[in-house]
Parts: sequence; structure tokens; C-alpha cells
Amino acid sequence: MSSPETNLIARTVASTQSEMTEIILPNDTNTLGNLLGGRLMHFIDLTGAMAAYRHTRTFIVTAAMDHIDFIQPVHLGNLVTLKSSVNRAFTTSMEVGVKVWAENTQTGVHRHVASAYLVFVAIDKEGNRIRVPELIPETADEIRRHADALLRREHREAEAARRKQERITTAAKESATGDPS
Repeated sequence: MSSPETNLIARTVASTQSEMTEIILPNDTNTLGNLLGGRLMHFIDLTGAMAAYRHTRTFIVTAAMDHIDFIQPVHLGNLVTLKSSVNRAFTTSMEVGVKVWAENTQTGVHRHVASAYLVFVAIDKEGNRIRVPELIPETADEIRRHADALLRREHREAEAARRKQERITTAAKESATGDPS
């Protein structure tokens, strides 16, 4: 790993872009011959992690798969290409967007089949959070994704606060009644 000083040099979105291609084999599919959703999620996590590593140049962990859209099925024998880039860097975390295309190897037709947003956190060898470099969006699309990432983060934080309050309320009710239902 590089030094902490090198890790905090601002990077462009383009410098984080990553791509992975896989062929869909029988062990990747369900009984209908379509790619298993969990297997696609694994590919998405790997491709997203590549972008996060390129941005941070340190250890990272997946903190959340914020959103995933399965748009169309992916069929046995298709090539699946996943492309990722960091959308926004925060203090110790970053949002990565991943788009997935399936290619019919016989016809050459490409279809957009899935999209996802993931959150990765930068950590040191002991597992402590560390700062991530600033991200520099350059194109109009990168600037839009940068702004949208902040909105998604605000939504994530509001939802986490709502769930926390719900757990507190539920625990208080259980404590008062002695009923864990």
C-alpha cells in the first residue's frame, strides 16, 4: 500500500473507472437458465471495489449496497460487462456506481441489464476508518452523479435514523410489557 500522504491526493472520476467481463456458465444460473441475482450482486461488489481501490489506494470494505435495479434477465452463455466509477467521496466513505450490460455472443446485441450504487469505507490494517481523497468530477454527467450521490446519502442517513428510532421504541415496548413479539 502507498503512504497516507499519497492516498489523499485528489483524483478524477475517470481515474477510478473499472471494468470486468464474465461469461455466464451453467453454474451461474437458476433453473430457467438465467443468471442468479446473488451471483450478479457478487460481480457488482467486485467491480465496485475495483473503483474504490483505485480511488483510495488503501484497504476498503463494502458498507452498503444502497440500491440495485435488476432490469432484464441475463441468459446462459451471455457475456456480462460491468463498469464502475466513484460518484462521490465523503470523509471516509465513497459512493460507487455500477452499470451492467449483457451481450448475446451469437448476435452481438448489448442490453443494459442492471445498475447499482454501493458505499465503500476506507480502512487501515487495524480496521479503523481513514480519510479518502477528494473526488474531482469533470464532465456534466459526473457532476450530476456527484450531486445525486449526496441526495442518496441524505436519504440513507434519514432511513438509518428512522430504523434506530424504531428499534428503541420496540425495545421500550418489550421492556414495559415483557412481550418480545
